[in-house]
Amino acid sequence: MFRLVKVAMPAAILVGGFLASSPFSFAKPDYMKKEQKACTYCHNAPNKKDLNEVGKCYAEHGHSLENCNPKKIAGAD
Repeated sequence: MFRLVKVAMPAAILVGGFLASSPFSFAKPDYMKKEQKACTYCHNAPNKKDLNEVGKCYAEHGHSLENCNPKKIAGAD
């Protein structure tokens, strides 16, 4: 019994660490499916949480791309 706990506890901690640090903690695949856009449409690079201007606009407008056309944003500068 003690041996089982001695092996299972570190294994559980290791698996929990992998799950907590996975790239899925940043990504929202549901948004990608909803908007039919690639991740890099809103993010600077895949699997990164840094947003580009379109991503910031998307977040500020209630997760809608209605007013977040990249051409409009680029022309606003």
